[in-house]
Amino acid sequence: MSLATVFSRANVGIHAPQVVVETHLSNGLPQFTIVGLPETAVKESKDRVRSALMQSGYEFPKKRITVNLAPADLPKEGGRFDLPIAISILLASKQLFCPHIDQYEFAGELALGGALRPVKGILPFALATQKMKRQLIIAEGNADEATWVSPLPIFAMANFTSVCAHLSGHLPHLPAQPAHFVEAQETEIPCLSEVCGQHHAKRALEIAAAGGHSMLLIGPPGTGKTMLASRLNAILPALTQQEALEVAALYSISHQGFQMQALCKRPFRQPHHTASAVSLVGGGRYPSPGEISLAHHGVLFLDELPEFNRHVLEVLREPLESGKVNISRASGQAEYPASCQLIAAMNPCPCGYLGDQRHACSCTPEQIQRYRNKISGPLLDRIDMHIEVPSLPPQRLSTFHPKQEETSVAIRQRVVKARQQQLSRGKRLNAKLNSYEIIEFCNLDKQPQQMLTSALEKFGISARAYHRILKVARTIADLSDSPHIQCTHIAEAIQFRKYDRQL
Repeated sequence: MSLATVFSRANVGIHAPQVVVETHLSNGLPQFTIVGLPETAVKESKDRVRSALMQSGYEFPKKRITVNLAPADLPKEGGRFDLPIAISILLASKQLFCPHIDQYEFAGELALGGALRPVKGILPFALATQKMKRQLIIAEGNADEATWVSPLPIFAMANFTSVCAHLSGHLPHLPAQPAHFVEAQETEIPCLSEVCGQHHAKRALEIAAAGGHSMLLIGPPGTGKTMLASRLNAILPALTQQEALEVAALYSISHQGFQMQALCKRPFRQPHHTASAVSLVGGGRYPSPGEISLAHHGVLFLDELPEFNRHVLEVLREPLESGKVNISRASGQAEYPASCQLIAAMNPCPCGYLGDQRHACSCTPEQIQRYRNKISGPLLDRIDMHIEVPSLPPQRLSTFHPKQEETSVAIRQRVVKARQQQLSRGKRLNAKLNSYEIIEFCNLDKQPQQMLTSALEKFGISARAYHRILKVARTIADLSDSPHIQCTHIAEAIQFRKYDRQL
């Protein structure tokens, strides 16, 4: 009888818990059994492993083979366990000798001919392997993703034969070169100077970027709402290396997969209004991250907000407050970070021309009310800023030139400076301040407090909206290099609550 142990890892949310692959060979009728809560793809690995071993020149043991994936109560999915299972069979059958096998972790799907195929979720796998100070052996197709974890020795192999030659010492393989973090180039992101006019909306966009605030753009069709939202990334600071790793880990476990070129800039997600609740917040039979998690450290843009199903929008309420999503299913639980900036856009009425100077609105009051009721009060209350984007006069469009407008680079310099003030003061952006921090950092003098109290009584502003006005005012003060919140800052913050003022 022979027993061999090899290390691998499962995929649970953005975590990669360790899985010990134990293979036992005993006398008896030839049989290949995999235990340890494997799903269908894992059970089918025995056929891939058998063919890959034989095609690579090894003998498949004609014995009773039992493979245990421990811990037994952790669900195992995907083809990542093909390689560790094949290695453990060779070790147990004495066809492979590697005295330092406990220093390695393995992940890879085997082709029938012995080639190694990439698997998803390698970045969280590599981060966990690094903490255990082991070496990682993976497929060549996962090399770009795994080498982001630079101190970790990573061996990217093309086939099973190369893995065995490296482990036995007959043909050692050199570690893959670490990937280098590269920031996005200025030319890759559209510039805010391309938007004609709309200085009030641009000012609001700058405030939103500086404090991490959510924003709703309201205006007739063709006024530049989508252009403004799509250029928010141009005035946001570049991702730090730690933030880029967090974003990359989420993409690594998603159905979209790791994309090196897309992760050098902040994510910008724009789901269609027909998106389901699961696609927005995540879930499924085997939980995977949704759009709000894929927008982590970036922007989630919901265009035509009232066209979304109301139930779909309601599921965003908790993640917007907590900055994370907890998914519970019968097959397991997962938690995904979801700290993103929500930017939404909508028309003021079904026809889109309510309040427009050049087009008459054809909607009845009942239609307008029904249209706006698609967005619940609690969700609207959670959006920090409501900005009106009016239509522009024709003469303004005919004389427009981008060189006359302020560039994104100039605006981003002010945004970066304001963010540095916030992080040095409270270790977080103003939009994330809790109740105690609001009392400490958003303390008002007598006149600003009187102004805010009057607005609270006049417009019937809720306690949540009251705190959000304070946080927006604090951001405006930071942009003005003011240590205290003044009356002008409070007045401007109130102007950014359009729907509260309408009530």
